[in-house]
Amino acid sequence: MNFIQQAYNGKNEFWRYLIGSLIIFGATLVGQMPFTVAVFAKAIKDGTNIYELDETKMLSYLEPNLNIALLLLSFVFALLGLWIAVKFLHKQTLKIIITTRNKIDWKRFGFAFIFWGIISVVMIYADYTSNPENYEWNFELNRFLILCIIAIILVPIQTSVEELVFRGYLMQGFGFLAKNRWFPLVMTSVIFGGMHIFNPEVGKLGYSIMIYYIGTGLFLGILTLMDEGMELPLGFHAANNLFTALLVTANWTAFQTHSVLKEVSEPSLEFIDLVLPVFIIYPILLLIFAKVYKWTNWKEKLFGKIEMPIEPSTEIDQIKG
Repeated sequence: MNFIQQAYNGKNEFWRYLIGSLIIFGATLVGQMPFTVAVFAKAIKDGTNIYELDETKMLSYLEPNLNIALLLLSFVFALLGLWIAVKFLHKQTLKIIITTRNKIDWKRFGFAFIFWGIISVVMIYADYTSNPENYEWNFELNRFLILCIIAIILVPIQTSVEELVFRGYLMQGFGFLAKNRWFPLVMTSVIFGGMHIFNPEVGKLGYSIMIYYIGTGLFLGILTLMDEGMELPLGFHAANNLFTALLVTANWTAFQTHSVLKEVSEPSLEFIDLVLPVFIIYPILLLIFAKVYKWTNWKEKLFGKIEMPIEPSTEIDQIKG
């Protein structure tokens, strides 16, 4: 049984995915309440008019460690909402939306995490040494250690929730609806990119950065479909956000942290900034992963039809029991 076919286990009418998405969204809103309350409380204490705070100012209004902790807390609630939707609305287990393997392959997760983590560190260091004038030293040991604890615990939850929702839950839902593979790949990538449209980075760099967000969604979706599971996207996404949060920050990004470095240059988005990751780095990474895990039959896995499996998984029987 392939990854999308696992949607046939349990209750899989598409309206359930719509209701499930609302449950996840509602849980996320509840999880955002502590951040909102904290911002309002500080604004009242400081005598600041809350309506004068735009989104960028709001995201940096609190002390950075408290700020990132409260922002990431909403993903804990989102994870709970996803679990409720999967277990009670679809009568499935979370493993069904994660992998086709008998159990989650943590070696795959670890390989993607370490591999991309090393590359991320090298690229940040290379840019820092090449353009030192664009950075200032931001390292404060005590605050950095607190950041490490927060980030190591909560960033993987944040990235995992995004992957579970887009490359897992919705990928299977749209695949079940369309009975093919390309439609869920495209739809989840566009929606994933669209979810970032309100990020401060878009306001600073322009809507062309959506190419990067949508392109990243496509890359992670291809990883999922080719590898018949989400272990590689989970590892990649966790490494990408975790090492970025720990190593570099800027006044105009969504996550402003007590990182090692702070970028102080005027933000700009050059053509090469879009071409390099989406059209050069990601294809190279796909070829590397394909070589390591011996992927074949690309056309069928990315564009093939989805048919009802002959033998449904016994996974659903376990959850019923």
